[in-house]
Formats: sequence, C-alpha cells, structure tokens
Amino acid sequence: MKNLEAFTAAEENSIREVMKKIAENTKGLVFICKEGKLLATVTDGDIRRYILAGGDIEGEVSKAAHYSPVFAYQEDRNSAKDIMIKQGVTALPLVKHDLEITDIVFLTFFDEEDVGKRKADLRVPVLIMAGGKGQRLKPFTDILPKPLIPLGEKTITERIIGKFQEYGCDLFYMVVNYKKNFIKAYFADNEMKYNIQFVEEEKFLGTAGGLKLVQGKVTGDFFVSNCDILIDADYQTILEEHVRKQCIITLVCAHKKYQMPYGTVEGSEDGYVCNMQEKPVLSYNINTGLYVINERFLEMIPQDTFVDMTELISDCIKKNEKVGIYLIEEEQWLDIGQMEELEKTHAALNLNY
Repeated sequence: MKNLEAFTAAEENSIREVMKKIAENTKGLVFICKEGKLLATVTDGDIRRYILAGGDIEGEVSKAAHYSPVFAYQEDRNSAKDIMIKQGVTALPLVKHDLEITDIVFLTFFDEEDVGKRKADLRVPVLIMAGGKGQRLKPFTDILPKPLIPLGEKTITERIIGKFQEYGCDLFYMVVNYKKNFIKAYFADNEMKYNIQFVEEEKFLGTAGGLKLVQGKVTGDFFVSNCDILIDADYQTILEEHVRKQCIITLVCAHKKYQMPYGTVEGSEDGYVCNMQEKPVLSYNINTGLYVINERFLEMIPQDTFVDMTELISDCIKKNEKVGIYLIEEEQWLDIGQMEELEKTHAALNLNY
C-alpha cells in the first residue's frame, strides 16, 4: 500500500480530523501511530459510541481508540487472511519488529467478480421475513424499517435478493408488517429485475407465524431468509442436501468458536479438583436465520397465531420429522440484527454509512 497516510493518525489528532480520514479512506478505521509505529486502532463505530456517550468531537482521538491492536509481522503476510478471520477484523497492519507499519491488508467478504453472474438456475421461491420492528437496531429503525437499512448503495434486502439471484432465484415473497407501506413504496419505485410479492401480516406472528401466509402460494421446497442476514455460501448445494436427505426443514448454521476468557475448573462431588483447563475453546452451531423448507412444514403452523421458529422445529423433531443442518463457517455469515454486528458488516463489506 502506497498511501499509508490515509489510514494513520496521531494520538493528538482530533476526533473530527480522524472522521475526515475515515470518510476519505472508505475503510471504516484508522490506525493510531507515533513516528510511524503502531499504537492503537479506532473505527467509525468507536467514534460513534464515543460521541453518543457525550465525548467532544474536538477531543483527542486517543480517548476513543483501542490500544491493543491486532497486527502481523510483514513476513507473515501469507497468513493475513487467516489472522483476520480468527481475530474478527477486516483490516490488518503489517509491521516490522519495532511496530513500524509497512502495509495494510484488507479482508473482503464477497468476491465482487461474482456479482451478477449466475452460478446456478435453481428457480426456487424465496421468502424473506421482514415483518419485525428491529428493536435491536434502534434508533435506526425508528426511521427506517429493518429491511431498508442501507449497506452502501443498496439496502440489506436488495443484497439478500442479489445473492439468491446469483443462483437463479427470481421469485420473492416478503412478509411485511412494521412500516409495511414504506417498504412497499420503496420497491415500487425501483426498477426491479425480479418478481417480488408482498404478503401482509396484520398482526405480529413471531419468527414463524407469518410463514403460514404463503401456504398455497408456494409448493415443494423453498428458501426462507430473515431480512437481517447475509450468507456467502453455495445455495445450490444447500438445496441439494435438503432434498437428498428428504428433510421437512434444513437449518443453515454457522460453526462458531468462543474462547473463554478464564481458566475453568471441574470439581468432584467430594470437593476435590479433578480437571482444569486454561481458557478453553467452546464450539457451537448457531442458527443463522436461513432455511430450506418443504411445503409440508407450513401445515404444522397454526392459523393466525404467534409462533416462533424454534418452537415449530422442536415440534418437528418430536414428531420424528427429518430436520437437517447445513454447516457453514462463521465468517460466511453476516448478521446486521444488532448495532455492533451492523458495524462489523459495514467493515466487512468495506462500506460507509
């Protein structure tokens, strides 16, 4: 990288000055340095939280910065992507052993060359669940409904639709409720290259109750997606696995690892220590909010009743229905359902608000 100046600032620079740099470099962050040597990092999210907490925009950026930056030595460049994924960052400074920055590498979530190219021709309907209030994204959702939250020049919903279109899906149903007229007006004004039909939820029916509204409109197997997620995976393979296993529903799950910040101790019933682990790594499969569903699943949903997806899936398991799981890696899943994750998504997509 030739222009390190655009990505670095001094501790005494003001918040306003750093905000200008972040706007210019379009990557959502700068690195705080002294005489070219790495000290800290500060993101646009750090600055927003600082200002919302009453911080002075003319104050020194050091007051909003994090002084434990993730970095790699320049000889470890080939491991940069793995380091960024493991550490959950999207920009990685490469440094000499005295911490002088020599370059910065970035993690791009989507391969832009694939955008607009058809990878398959599935012709399967897609149902987007967009009726919720987006409580975790307040105050954004006091103004905009969650499906219209912008990610760069497109809304989150348009990006979801774009991913499905890559696999030949052009028929979309959207369950709407909160600010539904706003959502419908937005898409009515767009020049769309897909068929989107709105299904109106008259009252809030939970994460699954609204599915009942498409019964009779869809047949066979179809995708269901929450309106606040982006999944970078092979949708054709997901569908094929669902069909091959003859599942009533398949959950796309992210394999997430969490390292405990403390050592753990296991004790025996008689009060003696029997095992210890130093900061063990726990592993979970997280429901991403993307599903493949067979039309039979809709029969299990009560009419005009509030019901959550977890409850329905549990009922399927109790009735010995086949419930599938398709695993993806954590970095293939972006969730904008809460403010912190929205900020990470902007960073991963190299976008600004």
